[in-house]
Amino acid sequence: MRSIVVCWLCLLSLCLPLLLFLWFGHVIRWEDPSPVARPSGLDGYVRILADGSVDQYLDMHCNHCALVSSSGQMLGAGLEEEIDKTECVIRMNNAPTVDYEKDVGRRTSVRVASHTSVPLLLKNEHYYFQQSGNTTYVFWGPERNMRRDGKGRVFNALLRTARKYPNVQMFAVTRERIQYCDKMFQRETGKDRMKTGAFLSTGFFTMILAIDMCDSIHVYGMVDDGYCGRTNYSAVPYHYYEKNRVSECKMYRVHEHTQRGGHRFITEKAIFAKWATQHKIEFKHPAWSL
Repeated sequence: MRSIVVCWLCLLSLCLPLLLFLWFGHVIRWEDPSPVARPSGLDGYVRILADGSVDQYLDMHCNHCALVSSSGQMLGAGLEEEIDKTECVIRMNNAPTVDYEKDVGRRTSVRVASHTSVPLLLKNEHYYFQQSGNTTYVFWGPERNMRRDGKGRVFNALLRTARKYPNVQMFAVTRERIQYCDKMFQRETGKDRMKTGAFLSTGFFTMILAIDMCDSIHVYGMVDDGYCGRTNYSAVPYHYYEKNRVSECKMYRVHEHTQRGGHRFITEKAIFAKWATQHKIEFKHPAWSL
């Protein structure tokens, strides 16, 4: 009897490691499945590819960024050297650098453009997409213009451009990211953007992208929310490259109080001031007192 027990114990000692191995492998398969592959980068910004596919996110990170406003405040700024030595330079819409280099710099790392600015970029596509082929473009717009089912008029134009210039990095802000920006506006103001008839500006989308992408940000040419209410404010054009157009402060006041379809530029500046206390954001020329 004793010999039988000894034999069973020996057999068990030989089989136990194999049983433990099989059990452990079963646990690993059920409790630690292989992760599903997904694109890397900022998932609110998808690349516009020539074949219409969506399999790349904006994968860009900068230690320090210069966000250059399109404001007439940049006229006479003389900031070329300071801006161009920054790791990443962000511009908006169709704001040019040619003929304004001494004030706004020459380099453009990222250009954020609205759906309404796309025709202006395409009007001078050689400059924006060929001469400036190393610039990354980020386009935003409402779903009706940016839908990918063949009915998005602006997206279709961008898709044709991507096919013509396949090496240019072109991205679209996703519908989910735009909804996130709406929620950010509502969180900071307590107001539903759509119910109040407001449109977010390109500056708002650009600031959120810069916060996502940059460790620190220097903002050039942007005035604070109280600037236009001061008696000694400087009257400058709304855009530095449109000298004979309406003044900046007049444009801001009109949009702030338009019931339907206006940008809330002044409100947005107040939001930026709050964000500057939470992130590494510094406003220069003019400097802000936070």
